[in-house]
Amino acid sequence: MTTQGQGQGQGQGQGQGQGPRRVPGVRLVQKVSSTRAFARVAPHVVPALDRAVHRLTRGKVLLSAQMLPGVVLTARGARSGLERRTPLACMPEGPGPDTWLLIGSNFGRAGHPAWTANLLAHPDAVISWKGEDIPVAARLLAGEERAAAWKAALTFWPPYATYQARVDREIRLFRIERRPPAR
Repeated sequence: MTTQGQGQGQGQGQGQGQGPRRVPGVRLVQKVSSTRAFARVAPHVVPALDRAVHRLTRGKVLLSAQMLPGVVLTARGARSGLERRTPLACMPEGPGPDTWLLIGSNFGRAGHPAWTANLLAHPDAVISWKGEDIPVAARLLAGEERAAAWKAALTFWPPYATYQARVDREIRLFRIERRPPAR
């Protein structure tokens, strides 16, 4: 699922271990987002709508932020080196936040999403969070750190468990942290 948004009140009080804000229909959306049909259709529709609305509102709104907080990640392509903008669901950590988790679920489809390869090749990136562009550094999580983050991600958005059960690959988890601005 992709997302963001200050305008919608997202990210308020959503630290580690807390789920998305409770809005009417969230359980229904979780159920629908766990289906294979959603996994086939959503990757073609949700990001395109989010990018268009994000552009039109000058970074203040993502439609999918009605359910989950999110960012628009700008990272250089792993092979091309060109900037790629990808709206993504995220899990803010802490009250700041200065760190976020990005979950490479790819809607429960077989391959890793392209943005994860981009971050592996070029970990310095920029996110648009609540209308603010923030330079970040990404780190792929492994071992106990990944296990703790995965547990928190499942509490935050239970459909991730369904996504993982459908694929043979281990879903990539990245922690992105605010970088100091370039001097």
